[in-house]
Amino acid sequence: MTSTAEKTQTLTHWLNNAPAEGQSGRSAPVYNPATGQVQAQVPLASRAEVDAVVQVATAAARRWRSSSLSTRSAVMFRFRELLSARRDDLARIITREHGKVHSDALGEIARGLENVEYACGIPNLLRGGYSEGVSTGVDVYSIQQPLGVVAGITPFNFPAMVPLWMLANALACGNAFILKPSEKDPSAALFLAELLKEAGLPDGVLSVVHGDKEAVDALLEHPGIAAVSFVGSTPIAQYIYEKGTSHGKRVQALGGAKNHMLVLPDADIGMAADAAVSAAYGSAGERCMAISVLVAVGDAGDKLISAIEERISALKIGPGDVAGNEMGPLITREHRDRVAGYVASAQEQGARVVVDGREAQFEGDGFFLGVSLLDDVKPGMNAYDDEIFGPVLCVVRAGSYAEGLKLINDNEYGNGTAIFTRDGGAARQFQFDVEVGMVGINVPIPVPVAYYSFGGWKASLFGDTHMYGPEGVKFFTRSKVVTSRWPDPAGSRVDLGFPQTR
Repeated sequence: MTSTAEKTQTLTHWLNNAPAEGQSGRSAPVYNPATGQVQAQVPLASRAEVDAVVQVATAAARRWRSSSLSTRSAVMFRFRELLSARRDDLARIITREHGKVHSDALGEIARGLENVEYACGIPNLLRGGYSEGVSTGVDVYSIQQPLGVVAGITPFNFPAMVPLWMLANALACGNAFILKPSEKDPSAALFLAELLKEAGLPDGVLSVVHGDKEAVDALLEHPGIAAVSFVGSTPIAQYIYEKGTSHGKRVQALGGAKNHMLVLPDADIGMAADAAVSAAYGSAGERCMAISVLVAVGDAGDKLISAIEERISALKIGPGDVAGNEMGPLITREHRDRVAGYVASAQEQGARVVVDGREAQFEGDGFFLGVSLLDDVKPGMNAYDDEIFGPVLCVVRAGSYAEGLKLINDNEYGNGTAIFTRDGGAARQFQFDVEVGMVGINVPIPVPVAYYSFGGWKASLFGDTHMYGPEGVKFFTRSKVVTSRWPDPAGSRVDLGFPQTR
C-alpha cells in the first residue's frame, strides 16, 4: 500500500523505445484506490505530441513490415518469456493502480499471455492461398499485408490484458502500434513497452501516449493512422466508431454489457451460486463480462438467493495487496458513489435489497464498497437498464425458459451470457436461440481462448470484426490477390476481350 508520505511519481510517454517527457503542461492524477491517495501524475498529450508519435511510428512501420515473419515471431517468443517471468511484478503494478487483488491481476496477465502465445504463430497465421493454373500459364495467390500505423485505446479495468489483446497481433502482423491506455492506471502499459524493448522490438514500432479526449480525437482524426481498436463503454464505443470511420479508418469498438445468467430449475444450485458470486463480484464487478443479472426460472429463485447470501457473508474485501482478500476497491471515489446510488434507486423503485453493500465499513479513505444483492428487479428499473460496472447483482424472476430468454434477447446489450442447467437439450436450444456474442453453458464468464475471438453483439460491438484470435489478425491486415503469368514459348498476342479463365 502506498504511504501518504510517499513522493508522487511523474510518469512519461514511451517513444522510440525510451521514456518521453510530456510537453503539453497538462496532467492527471493516478490514485491508489485502496488508500485514496494520489501516487502519480500522468501527462496528457496534446495534438502536436500525438502527431509527433505518428510520424515516428510511420517511419518505423516501413522498416518493420519488411522484417521477416521469423523475426517478428522471435520477438513475440522472447516477449512471452519475459512477460511470464515478470508477471508478478506486473501484477503488483496493476493492483497498485487498479485495486484488484493480486491473484486476479495474475489471472488477467495469464489470459493476456495466451494472446502473445497465439501471435508467436504468425508465420502460420499469415499463410495465404495459392491456385495454380487458373488459366493457361496463369496462377493466382493471396497474401496478407499489414495496414501500417494502427492504434489501440484501452480501458482501466484490464490495464494489461486488453492491450495484449491488441498489440500482440498488431505487431506480429507487421504494423507499428500506438497504445493509448487509460489515464487511471497507465503504468502497466509502460511496463509492457519496456519488456518489448528488451525482447528486441525495434525503435518506434510501439509507442505509448497518455491522454484524454484531446489525444483520443487526435488519434481518430490523424490521416497517418489506418485502424483503431477500442474497448470501453457503449456511448464512447459508438463515438469512437463513428468518428474513426468518418475519417476513413478501420475501427473495432467494443462497448458495454449487461450480462444475464439464466438458471433453470434443474440446475445444480450450489454450482450456480458459486458461479454467480464469482462472476458478479470478482474485480469488484468492473468487468465487461461480469454477470450483473441472474434470471432465476421457476422455483430456482428462492434457493439461489439463499445460497448466494450465504456465500456473500464469507467474502473478504480489502486492499488488493493483502493476502487472503478476494475483492478490492473500485477505481475512483466518484464511481464508487455512482454504484452505491444504483442500490438506493433500486430500493426506491421496488426491488428488495437482500444484501446492502453500502452498510459495509472499511478503514481509511480507499474507494471500497461492499457487495449488494438485489431481488425482484424488473426491466425499467435503473439497476436493470444501466451498466452498473460494480459489485451489484440483480435477480430477476422468470416463470419459464421462454420468458427468461426473451429478457436476454430484448436487452440492448449482447456481450456475454450463460445458462446453468443439467439438461443438454435446453442448453443446446439456448445457444441457438440467444442473441448474444459469447455464450457459456455452466460457465459464467465465457471469455474465449486466444485462438477464437472475443466480441459481443448489438450495442456491445461497433464494427465488423471481433477482437484477438483469427479476427484480430484479419483486423490488422488487408488481403492482396496477385494474378501472375510468366513468358513462355507460346508467346503472346493482343486481345481486347475481357480476361477469361480458360
